[in-house]
Amino acid sequence: MKPNRQSIRLPGYDYASAGWYFVTICCKDRRHLFSNVVRANCIRPEGTELKLNQLGMIVQQEWMKSAEMRPDVELGDFVVMPNHFHGIIGLNGNSGVSNTDIPTSSQSEIAGVCNTPLQSPSKTIGAIIRGFKSAVTRQARQLGLTEDVWQRNYFEQIIRNEESHRKIAAYIQNNPANWQEDEYFL
Repeated sequence: MKPNRQSIRLPGYDYASAGWYFVTICCKDRRHLFSNVVRANCIRPEGTELKLNQLGMIVQQEWMKSAEMRPDVELGDFVVMPNHFHGIIGLNGNSGVSNTDIPTSSQSEIAGVCNTPLQSPSKTIGAIIRGFKSAVTRQARQLGLTEDVWQRNYFEQIIRNEESHRKIAAYIQNNPANWQEDEYFL
């Protein structure tokens, strides 16, 4: 019997709508698979450097491909940490197009999850993250990694204004320097 899982998404929100989103994706069991944080000077966190390993470079490349493959996607700041990934991703508004020819007035009858109109499945934040995680996992298997790379699901926050966007970008940029205080540090 499968456990009764609750969605962590905002009920009724259209995750294909234009806007900016902050996502965090963790490694399965928070294993350190992607990078090492090296502090050149123990006193000054500014001397902190992030050293990506081969799988970490794949994570970085696949994330950047997200925007190359989808003209409606724009990437903001991101960082590949030892056991998680943070990124800002924007949808430009073309992603919320219905994939049906049924007129808008009839779409309430064919509403999808959370009573939102049916969307092109490849143009939602969830689909983009799913594709990203899948591409990384496929290449990890080619490197010989047999365990799961990612934990189930991901965390997301809708960025609602410029101040929030600026604070999140600063958090991402400073994440390596603040690694030992990070909630994902193990």
